[in-house]
Amino acid sequence: MADRVFPSKPPAATNGTATGPPSANPAFPATKAQQFTATRPAYRPTPYHNRRRRSFCCRCCLWTTLLIVILITLAAIFGAIVYVIYRPHRPSFSVSSLHVNQFNLSSSSHLTSRFNLTVKARNPNKKITYFFNPIAIKIISNGVTVGTGTIPAFNQGKKNTTTLKSTVSAKSQSVDAESLNLKSKKSVVLKVQMDTKLKVKIAGTKTKKIRIRVKCDGIKANLPTGKTATVANTANVKCKVDLRFKIWKITI
Repeated sequence: MADRVFPSKPPAATNGTATGPPSANPAFPATKAQQFTATRPAYRPTPYHNRRRRSFCCRCCLWTTLLIVILITLAAIFGAIVYVIYRPHRPSFSVSSLHVNQFNLSSSSHLTSRFNLTVKARNPNKKITYFFNPIAIKIISNGVTVGTGTIPAFNQGKKNTTTLKSTVSAKSQSVDAESLNLKSKKSVVLKVQMDTKLKVKIAGTKTKKIRIRVKCDGIKANLPTGKTATVANTANVKCKVDLRFKIWKITI
């Protein structure tokens, strides 16, 4: 009987190369889309009550903003109507006269002074009345206060001019002699500053108190040498009236 011949086994693969039949589903590297899908967290819908809360907050913000815009618009319209009807003007001030009765600076930088001040306040409005609080007065030279005084409270009617008088003085007041710089000087340049509050009456209605500051610059005065007072030159002095507003604890 003849011997059977069996085929020998295929030689083993070398260099890591497979010699068997190709795989039915070859493996390929994952694409970027597949990687993103694999790492993306699972979708979780927002709970219904959270969506309602967000919607309510958005509506509140919208209505609040709309209300503020409406109030600002109404205030602007009201202000325009008042201005057209009443034509409001600030009160005006002028320095009628300033007498320097005493101005002595000691060697220890203590000042004794006395001024007689006359001021005119004018209300130029036809339909507005002013109610002034007491007025605090300062006379300043080179940034140094050389006298203080007050004017009592008063009311000022429509188209009215009021004459106001006050004695402004300093008694042994310690001052900065270098800033005052009076050595070999026979005259000084003075500034009158007045601070007060006032109410405005329009059509029977009074406003809240408004702060104002009046500054009258450029007053030139000779220093008295004896008991005779000198008269300051106030011919070309102009007074500026500024409205002042208090924001928190700062007045501007």
